[in-house]
Parts: sequence; structure tokens; C-alpha cells
Amino acid sequence: MPLTYLRWLMTTSSLSQEAINFPLHILRPPSKKYGNYTLEEDCREVGKLNASLRCEFIRTTADCNDTDGYIRYLDGAFCSFPPQLFPLAVFLYALWLLYLFIILAVTAEKFFCPNLSAISRILRLSHNVAGVTFLAFGNGAPDVFSAVAAFSDSRTAGLAIGALFGAGVFVTTVVAGGIALVKPFTAASRPFLRDIVFYMSAIFLTFFVLYRGYIGLPEVLVYLLLYLAYVLVVVLSSWIYQRMRYQLLSAPSLDEPDLLSDTEENTISTPHGSEYGDEYQPLLPLQHTTWNIMWNGINPVDSRKWRQKRWYWKTLKAFKVPIEVLLLLCVPVVDPDKEDRNWQRPLNCLHVITSPLLCLFCLHSGAYACYFIQEVLPLWALLLLIGIPLSFVIFFTTKNGEAPKYHCIFSFMGFITSALWISATATEVVNLLRTFGVIFRLSNTVLGLTLLAWGNSIGDFVSDLTLARQGYPRMAFSACFGGIIFNVLIGVGLGCLLQMSPSKTELQLEAQGLLVWILAGGLGISLVFSLIAVPLQCFHLRKGYGIALVCLYVLFLVVALLTEFGVFTLESFSP
Repeated sequence: MPLTYLRWLMTTSSLSQEAINFPLHILRPPSKKYGNYTLEEDCREVGKLNASLRCEFIRTTADCNDTDGYIRYLDGAFCSFPPQLFPLAVFLYALWLLYLFIILAVTAEKFFCPNLSAISRILRLSHNVAGVTFLAFGNGAPDVFSAVAAFSDSRTAGLAIGALFGAGVFVTTVVAGGIALVKPFTAASRPFLRDIVFYMSAIFLTFFVLYRGYIGLPEVLVYLLLYLAYVLVVVLSSWIYQRMRYQLLSAPSLDEPDLLSDTEENTISTPHGSEYGDEYQPLLPLQHTTWNIMWNGINPVDSRKWRQKRWYWKTLKAFKVPIEVLLLLCVPVVDPDKEDRNWQRPLNCLHVITSPLLCLFCLHSGAYACYFIQEVLPLWALLLLIGIPLSFVIFFTTKNGEAPKYHCIFSFMGFITSALWISATATEVVNLLRTFGVIFRLSNTVLGLTLLAWGNSIGDFVSDLTLARQGYPRMAFSACFGGIIFNVLIGVGLGCLLQMSPSKTELQLEAQGLLVWILAGGLGISLVFSLIAVPLQCFHLRKGYGIALVCLYVLFLVVALLTEFGVFTLESFSP
């Protein structure tokens, strides 16, 4: 809103003199003088300065503070590298971004998804229930935490909702379409319709809040209660289905095979066979020593597979080995398909020590690890004092070839550790993408729509497509909608609730212009398209459906960027 118009509005309305003298400079970023330049305290303005002044601007501007990650990328690019080597810094950041994607892929494929599958079997959850609970929690952590941080400032609250919309469009088009391209499958009809209805309700509620311009405590409670109702409906419908299936199985009938082939769920998954087949299995079980079990547990390279692969696979594997070894030392994996459920006695005892430490260092960029209890004992030392004796107790009360009855607990430990690791890695991806936005002078809106939306959705993209490749396309497809429902309802609801107090039960949302409505419209169109196209295909999702969703996202992205660059404006749509 122009300042002159705002001043006129305030003088012509029945406001007090204090309101008329309201300091209008807080509505725009303050300015600072750097040499001969007077710039707003917007980090993107650093490109207008001479190379000698950029480091000072980065270190003295609050908008350039990126302390929520492990590495200060902006300080490194503009202060650690000489100006003539600035392109080298950009190139190294691009390589590091690629390696972060590799870390996410390795964590999701070999640690997060196997533990999720084990938990769903232990709790006897259907694929849909696991997708909208555990997988949604793991995928939605970066989005929820970033939304909570954004709602701490009313000027960025509307942008936070827009970023959630952008991520929603990406997941419901690119990720959902990618699942259909990777693994065509038959979607569960009732769960799909249920997720679409709840998701549309969440988007309509958010659209209403944006249109009104503020959010109150009743709307916040509706957000949280709507997600609670969603989870209860998922659990209740799964329980009803299991009861009906049990009755069908207990009542023999000539038509029973046909009835079972049309079931909505397939809770009994096919075991993943050995990587090399049964012919490679020894005739007699081998007795490995404790040190052999430890070495085999932390060695990610199979010598026979290494000899069979080509050079480019070996090169990629060489980049993966360091992160795989680190995660093997810190993240337990329970495999129900194996006879011993992947019980590795020395390594699992070590996990009792390393997993809590890794979780601690993943929280808030390791800040909690340096927290001192009574200003004497650091928190990481307390975890060591608890974990070391406990690991010795487990070691001396178990055997190498026999998993203990409480071995299932390690699957929950591995799930939590891998989820926090994915969240910490995704935070680094987001910070690095934001750095590229500053370097190339992209606006906050474009940054939230493209780079931040992609960065926050990396976990969804990698883990969902990995699940689809491993034979769980229904769980992955359910997580596309269940995870975004979690992000919108919990991200907005919890983010606003934490900013409210007994004296402040409303939060103002600054209008973000035409682009937010395009975001909401794009998300609504993608949901309506799926709501119409999937039943028309009799819920058989093929590659054509995936291609259509990807094309829909490309079209949405083009329209959004043209709007940001001023090609489409509100005036162009007015008569």
C-alpha cells in the first residue's frame, strides 16, 4: 500500500492523534548507509554494493542472518572468498547442494523407509495409516518448523501460508505424478476421496483466513481439531476395514478370492528377497564373531556387487560411502523380512549411545548439545553417562544370533533419528537455496514459490518416490496428501497458537498480492483435477496421469513467474 494513500486514509478516518502519528517507517525496511550507497536492510540489496562493502553489509544486516543452520553460507560467499573467486564459491555451493540431495536420498532409502515399514508391521498399520501419520511427520517437520518461525512476524505470516501453498502444489503434482510414473498402481478409492475432502477443507479455511486478513483463536482451534478429526477418521476407517476383512476370511465362500482381489488395502506385503537370490545363501549358517558382525554392519560396500557395476555407479557409490558409514554407526535399521530382523549385537549396542547424540546435534543446529545443566554438565555428556552403561547391559544380556524381544524398539529409534537427520539436512538445503536467491537477487515471493517450496519438499519427493520404487506406491501416494494436510493444518494452527497469548488472540496477516491467489488457485485446480481424473480412471493411476500432473505444475509455475515479473497484474484482469 503506498504511504501517501495510507497517510490520507489515517487522517480522514476517526483515529486518534497517536494513530495518525504512527511511525510509518516500520512498514518498510529501515535503511543504512554503506559508503556512497543508501540501501534498505534487505539482503538482496547486497548486489548493488561494491565488492569491498558486501562483507560488511552481510554481517551487519539482520535480514542476512542465517544462524538456523550449521554453515553461514552468505558470510562464506561474501567474506571468506575474495571477490575474484566469487564464482568459485557459487560453484562449490552448487556441488554441496548436490551432495545434500545425495544425503537425503541415502537417508530416506536405506534408513527412514525401512524403519517406517518395520513400524507399520509392528503396529499392524495399513499403508494409508502409516502414510498419514509417521511418514507425514517425517516429511512435514521442515515445513512445520519454518511455518512456526514465519508466524513469529506478522509481516511474513502471509508469505508463510503462500510457501505452504507452493509446496502443496509441488507435492500434489510433481511428487504424486512422479509416483505414477515410477510405479503405476491402483489407488485405494475411499482413502483417496477422504484425503481430497480434508485437504480441500484445509485449503478453503486458509483461503478464508487470507481473504479476511487476520486469524483468530477459533480458526486456530479449527485447524488443530480438523487434523485430529482427520487422523481419527483414518484410524477408524482402517479398523472398520480390518474387521470386515476378518469376517470375510472367517466365513468361507466360493467367491472369496474375488472379494479379496478387490480389497481396498493390501496389508500383507511381499517380502523383499535377498539381493542375490537364494543360490548365494550358505547351506549352513555361518558363525560370525562379534568383530566380524561389527565390520559387516558398518561396511556399505558389497565386493561382489562392486565388481559387477560400471564406473559411474562406483563413482557415485564413493561419494555415498562417507555418509552411509556415519548413518550406519548412528541409525539402527530393523528388517522384519530377515530371520534375525537385522539384529547386529555390537552395532545395536553402539546405537544406544550414538543415536541420541545424533538426535541432539540435529536439533536446532546442535545448539541444545552445548546446553549446560546447572552450568556444570553439558547435555551431550549426560546422554553419554546414560547411554554407555545401558549399552553394556544390552551387550552382556543378549546373544549375537538371537534378537531380543525388545528389538522392535530400535525401529522407533531409527525412525526418529533418520527423521531428525532428514529435517536437519533439509534445513541446510533451504538455507543454501536462500543463499542462491540472495546471490541472484530473487524476491521473497519467488524464493518461497520456487526454491523454498522445492527445498521444503525434498524430503517428500525423495522418500515418497523411494517408497514407490520399493513396492509401496499406495503409502507414498497417501503421504502426498496426508503429509500436506499435516503441513497446512499443524503448520498454520500450531504456528499461530504459539504466537498468541491471553491478551493477543488475533494475528494480522499482511496481504501478499495476486501471487497468493494464484498459489491458492493452482493448488485448488490440482486437487480438482485429481478428484475428477482419478475416479474416471477407475482409480488405476497410469503414466499418463503422472505426465498430466507434471505439465499442470509447469503451467502453474509459468503463470506464477509471469505474475511476479509484472506481466500479469490485477489491472490486467479488471474490466
